[in-house]
Amino acid sequence: MKYNIIYSVALAALFAVSCNQNQQTAAKDGDEYAFAKADVAFDKPVDQFADVKILRYQVPGFEELTLKEQKLVYYMTQAGLAGRDIMWAQNYRHNLAIRNALEKIYTSYTGDKTTDDWKHFEEYLKRVWFSNGIHHHYSNAKLKPDFSADYLKELLAASGATLEGEAFEVIFNDKDAKKVNLSKEADIVLESAINFYGPDVTTDEVEAYYGAIEVDEKEPIEIGLNTRLIKENGKLVEQVYKSGGLYGEAIDEIIGWLEKAQGVAENPKQAEALGLLIEYYKTGNLDTWDDYCIAWATSTEGNIDWINGFIEVYNDPKGYKGSYETIVQIKDFDMSKKMAVLSEEAQWFEDNSPLMPEHKKDSVKGVSYKTVIVAGEAGDASPSTPIGVNLPNNNWIRQTHGSKSVSLGNIISAYASAGGSGRLQEFAHDAEEVELEEKYGQLGDKLHTALHEVVGHASGQINEGVGTPKETLKRYKSTIEEGRADLFGLYYLMDPKLQEIGLVEDWEKTGKAAYDGYIRNGLVTQLIRLELGDDVEEAHMVNRQWVSAWAFERGQEENVIEKVTRDGKTYYNINDYEKLRTIFGELLRETQRITSEGDYEAAKALVEDYGVKVDQVLHAEVLNRNSQFKSAPYSGFVNPVIVPTTENGEITGFTVKQPLDFETQMIQYAKTYGFLK
Repeated sequence: MKYNIIYSVALAALFAVSCNQNQQTAAKDGDEYAFAKADVAFDKPVDQFADVKILRYQVPGFEELTLKEQKLVYYMTQAGLAGRDIMWAQNYRHNLAIRNALEKIYTSYTGDKTTDDWKHFEEYLKRVWFSNGIHHHYSNAKLKPDFSADYLKELLAASGATLEGEAFEVIFNDKDAKKVNLSKEADIVLESAINFYGPDVTTDEVEAYYGAIEVDEKEPIEIGLNTRLIKENGKLVEQVYKSGGLYGEAIDEIIGWLEKAQGVAENPKQAEALGLLIEYYKTGNLDTWDDYCIAWATSTEGNIDWINGFIEVYNDPKGYKGSYETIVQIKDFDMSKKMAVLSEEAQWFEDNSPLMPEHKKDSVKGVSYKTVIVAGEAGDASPSTPIGVNLPNNNWIRQTHGSKSVSLGNIISAYASAGGSGRLQEFAHDAEEVELEEKYGQLGDKLHTALHEVVGHASGQINEGVGTPKETLKRYKSTIEEGRADLFGLYYLMDPKLQEIGLVEDWEKTGKAAYDGYIRNGLVTQLIRLELGDDVEEAHMVNRQWVSAWAFERGQEENVIEKVTRDGKTYYNINDYEKLRTIFGELLRETQRITSEGDYEAAKALVEDYGVKVDQVLHAEVLNRNSQFKSAPYSGFVNPVIVPTTENGEITGFTVKQPLDFETQMIQYAKTYGFLK
């Protein structure tokens, strides 16, 4: 489970490495491309277009690793990038064809590049790159080009690129308008463009197909996690992601790099986990995936770790199928030591939570929490990245064997160093709120992420005999789970326990800043990411709205949160933080009950009544107030490039270089890691 924040590169020349008959390529320093200067600024965007700005992140501590550890980081980063195309293919069935054509135009077109049409083409291509496809990375709406079909035909003809039929037409028509459509009126499978299902597969068919599969009730596999469900001759058939199966060409490349990584593992437990991951990619067997997840979750020694596989199910309207994602991590020793106290106190948080006694865990198993330094990302984690992750997702493994929670420290720092935009002063209610945010807001955000991941996702239990949330809560599973974890964190952000265990110097002011920020975002500022008239649809945005809106309504009688109108502008001011904490506790208790009992109707009412619909008058006001700011509301990253130095074919060292720009990195990625067509 991931926690999101919403607020090029010239690689080196290529060289070939033989590995188990797979041909792998990676970056090598050379003259063909240029990197950014060594003193490149990290407080300024690499690029900004549409609603997106591109940032850089540093990899502090890489130089202190041993050569063996650096090799492990490098091989795991290459393994991640080798599967990059899988995410594109998963997001939409025509994405790769569209991307290949657009990139061919970008690199081959020699016509006039000063026209407005060409500038619109470049912006559209950058938006497609950022979203790993033609649907917006957050809203799920199809991206709309500001150039005509005739102009694209001209570009295709002039550059020798080809794009025909539905793949061409869908750029301009209304078909496949939503990557994920969770509207209560929709057939959420049939009307979602996501490529986890054939375009003619319906929700009822998916539910019947997976409902007929028998699994071990105590240790269920994650059915459907690594397959595409399609119709062949009218019969539903699963295409398995594996070597020799769907996406096999890319998976073979992943396997080759993982085998190299296994050879430089830090310890036998790491090597065991990597061996199981390799076996899983070879076979597609979900029992092997569970074995890997157990080995990975219990492998807590060493300086290097990773996330790799088909993991988060947010992109599947039915919550079965995992998106390809990789993050390679170096342990941040100082911050991990400071934050490890949360893991040590996990049982205290569970015992003292407002959950019903029967919904509390008697023993919170092995919640491992670390702050890490990201060395590379791919798939669902790039260019738009989470700031915290808690895995594995399989609930029985989490309960029996524990889980790992990580906070992506250098990513959080990169967001912070990008600087403010003035939005805080515009949308905060008063000077006190601004002062609290400026002094305590960043720490409050970090703590909320940590509490969300460590004690939030790890908390609570499902009643015996009740199915998994994806079976019981269905389309509302993801937003209910994210809201539940958010509420657990919010409840404890105003607890003196945080100061007692040394995480804050002033628990009350830190908590107030966190509460202010959450309500301000949930009720107002996140609306800048929507077009006027849109509903809220992305799971995290939905959960922030229903948590905030429910709390506002619940506290109206005592004016806990006051809606203030001043000079035609709307603000929300918290008048009683302790009562708001009590309200958060009440909602946490109810959300856990919904999860534990599998109460679909209550989940539906909570989400639909509070989380989806937008006050259009307020929305118009927010968009108008926001129009004065030039900083884009969404951020993402180019990845630094780990460049090996070799002597006589052996790697002798590495240099971490920063990409020159976004577009060059995207083009080079396509050339180097374009294993799917």
